[in-house]
Amino acid sequence: MYATVRRFLKNESGATAVEYGLIASLIAVAIIAAVTSTGSKLKNTFNNVGNNLKGS
Repeated sequence: MYATVRRFLKNESGATAVEYGLIASLIAVAIIAAVTSTGSKLKNTFNNVGNNLKGS
């Protein structure tokens, strides 16, 4: 029983999976922030173009 617990505590493969999960989630958050910011800027640009076309 003691050997099983010791082997479990020495096993680091689970920690690696958690680290990869954290990295993937941080990348996803960065992508979402970039897309949201770009989407807002594009919306404003298209609204300006639309308003200028209406005024012509």
